Amino acid sequence: MKASLTLLFIITFLGSIFLASPEADSCTTNLSLNVPILFDTANLHCLSVWDAQSFILRYVQTSANIWSFVLSTPDTNSYIAMGFSVSGAMVGSSAMVGWVASRGASGGIKQYYLGGVTPNQVVPDKGNLQVIANSSFITLQSSRLFMVFQLEIAEPLSWLIFATGSTGLFPAAPSFTLTKHLDKVSTRIDYSKANIGSSQGVGNSSQVDGSSSQADSCSSNLNLSVPLLFDTTKLHCLPVWNAQGYILRYSQTSTNIWSFILSAPNPNSYIAMGFSPNGAMMGSSAIVGWISSSGAGGGMKQYYLTGLTPSQVVPDRGNLKVLTNSTFITSQSSRLYMAFQLETNQPLSRLIYGFGPNGIFPSAPSFALTQHQDKISITLNYGTGSTSSASNSYMNLKRSHGVLNILGWGILIIMGAIVARYFKEWDPFWFYFHASVQSLGFVLGVIGVISGLVLNNQLHVDVSLHKALGIIILVLGCLQIMALVGRPKKESKVRKYWNLYHHNMGRILIVLAVANIFYGIQLGKEGSGWNIGYGIVLAVLLTMAITFETQLCSRD
Repeated sequence: MKASLTLLFIITFLGSIFLASPEADSCTTNLSLNVPILFDTANLHCLSVWDAQSFILRYVQTSANIWSFVLSTPDTNSYIAMGFSVSGAMVGSSAMVGWVASRGASGGIKQYYLGGVTPNQVVPDKGNLQVIANSSFITLQSSRLFMVFQLEIAEPLSWLIFATGSTGLFPAAPSFTLTKHLDKVSTRIDYSKANIGSSQGVGNSSQVDGSSSQADSCSSNLNLSVPLLFDTTKLHCLPVWNAQGYILRYSQTSTNIWSFILSAPNPNSYIAMGFSPNGAMMGSSAIVGWISSSGAGGGMKQYYLTGLTPSQVVPDRGNLKVLTNSTFITSQSSRLYMAFQLETNQPLSRLIYGFGPNGIFPSAPSFALTQHQDKISITLNYGTGSTSSASNSYMNLKRSHGVLNILGWGILIIMGAIVARYFKEWDPFWFYFHASVQSLGFVLGVIGVISGLVLNNQLHVDVSLHKALGIIILVLGCLQIMALVGRPKKESKVRKYWNLYHHNMGRILIVLAVANIFYGIQLGKEGSGWNIGYGIVLAVLLTMAITFETQLCSRD
């Protein structure tokens, strides 16, 4: 009897655990919700999109431009999110976020635009998703959340991001701020085949590879859905911006006709390809094209970059002779293909590529171009099809500029000043050493300033204070050299005034030079290594000066 009671207790206990456990969902089970859905659920495609978190996605193309989604997830007592991204990255994506508080007390669903990585940059009720009115809801059923919505779009972006929030934290009125996700995954979907490409967990880079329907590479054939006016079978092909997945195809169609096709992921903004005489943006002419991610509108224009501000980027101007009716841009499998032909014997070899901020397009009547979100400058050898990035030459010039100025103005000038003040009993050695070291420091400093001006002319960055200080230091250095040439004799009455001028100008030069060196290291973003290295050298020189000054005072 006791054994029977024990067995009954065990069965009852296990049965209660089984009945209390959350009902699982899978693509082998039928979708049966306790609330009505506005679309037919009989033909939904079903995918397990995040096995680790048991996320199940069902979707169907309800009509030509209507897509319906049902995301099923375990109830994590926080929000769940499904984002649509151009490249797989969170920044720039638009997401549907839903939540139901514990035990179904309250809930909500909103679209968010991820303008950055901090919570205040994740904006509610904003984004690029055309959500059909009254189509979205979220419900809690058998310890699982079911988030339903419909989008008006020809084809959704294939990069999807799924995320869960921190337990017990929900968006709330009035701000509906979204706290940082607890976990996320990024994956690609081929909607037509209902299969998943590669996935990315937290911290991995969003890199496009050849397995994606939206990818393009030089090993794949160009197969556009629109006819081209030129032969595409003999196009040269090369990746020109690996980090952004930019592919350039080109050929010399005839003696003075060159044909180009630029392929790039659709950033939901403009893409640009510029031709520059020197690799700089200023003075270049660019072909710019855009198509919104929803396919609602697009365009293509030439722009002339007369300056760095948007008002100085002039539409329908430039030095490119674009053949009439040769330009078009199309969106295909989440990529943009921008084609055009130029009438020229040889295009400029310095090319610039860029793209604009998400969701912002040139529009009538001004067609003003907003500042690019990112850009790159390369040199293309049209004959061999090889490229070289301008970034390495800029980096070498930047570091040469820094080293020359540190060695010239920041070390040798200080050493020469120390010798002149504390070693005058070693006459005439101190004078020749002082003059030689100061002259060498001046020469290196002049070369450093010139390299800085060249660098500024190429990069076109705002370093006005650093530049102004450098010019002042150069002027003071020139005045010191002139003072050395016009130095009066020791017995002259004006010698004491000359000494006063020469010494004080030298001190001002050294203070400005040291300050500008540290400021330049900060502008160059070289990191703490340069600061620490020069700081140690400066500390050694300062220690020497204090030691010699102490000895000089004791002798006096």
